[in-house]
Amino acid sequence: MRETKGEIVNLRRARKEKARAAAAKEAAANRAKSGRTRAGRNASGQARALEEKRLEAHRREAAAAPSDDRAEE
Repeated sequence: MRETKGEIVNLRRARKEKARAAAAKEAAANRAKSGRTRAGRNASGQARALEEKRLEAHRREAAAAPSDDRAEE
């Protein structure tokens, strides 16, 4: 039986392909972030503000810290 060897990989080409993939991923993220209309940005900002308001409305009050009355005496 003949054993097969692994595929020969050009490391320079693999490194460049990896860099291209990372750059493409970053470009896609920038397009998603910057390529929106003003109305779309405003709508998502309003939705985010509404979610923060709802979250804040459901927040429990923090337990009051015990006051040190003896310090005032």
